[in-house]
Amino acid sequence: LATTVPRVKIVEVGPRDGLQNEKTVVPSEVKIHLIDMLSEAGLSVIEATSFVSPKWVPQMADQVEVMMGIHRRPGVSYPVLTPNLKGFLAAVNAGAAEVAIFGAASELFSKKNINCSVDESLQRFEVVTKAAKEAGVPVRGYVSCVLGCPYEGKVSPDKVAQVAKRLYSMGCYEISLGDTIGVGTPGGMTEMLQAVSREVPVNALAVHCHDTYGQALANILIALQMGISVVDSSVAGLGGCPYAQGASGNVATEDVVYMLHGLGIQTGVDLPKLMDAGAFICRSLNKKTSSKVAQVTCKL
Repeated sequence: LATTVPRVKIVEVGPRDGLQNEKTVVPSEVKIHLIDMLSEAGLSVIEATSFVSPKWVPQMADQVEVMMGIHRRPGVSYPVLTPNLKGFLAAVNAGAAEVAIFGAASELFSKKNINCSVDESLQRFEVVTKAAKEAGVPVRGYVSCVLGCPYEGKVSPDKVAQVAKRLYSMGCYEISLGDTIGVGTPGGMTEMLQAVSREVPVNALAVHCHDTYGQALANILIALQMGISVVDSSVAGLGGCPYAQGASGNVATEDVVYMLHGLGIQTGVDLPKLMDAGAFICRSLNKKTSSKVAQVTCKL
């Protein structure tokens, strides 16, 4: 079970991916305090917000306020999601130094999520990556539904590889492969990563696992064994997917850190401080944490 990865970069997606589905609007100061606590905990990448139309995602309507309010720590990156050129320009204007674009490996998911085909979505993103290149802003690419789709079922690993390759060739420095509905198993993960790594270098790949079927940590372990050293996760396991009925949240950052530290892999993250951030946001949302590590530690 040896992994060759000595250190893992964790991309904390809680403040954006985790909060965007909350039914009641989370106050800006709560979001800002959460991001500051996560920075304090030693996370080096914290996805701060999303520059999408407030009409589609009302939870992210305060994106400028959040970007202006956070205490930026040296060495910490605060990327934001930008679906189109308008979002990109607004993000840069608000001080974003890194952005992310999101496509899908499933046609039906793409149509329902961003109202266009996979190919059309990639054409739209080319406009963003071109503008980003000119502005010297790094772009990260997301691919949704890499192991299954709520509308299409199984997604072909070759389709995932082709979408990842397009994003990489248009200039995304890192491609995050998302098991959006959490149906993946270690077998499917292995097959998909083999296909993708034939088209994109392993050191440019990340995994983004949901824990719907309790497979997230097992799937992450497979990715580590295949040489991937970037893992997306969400504090307290916040977030599901608004377009995937019944999809439970992202894998909890606390649980990922606990596993990585147990494998002797460095993360730079202070687990007690991370759990404080999780406890804070759960109190604010009046909900229980999805992190197994946090649940057990609370009882001790």
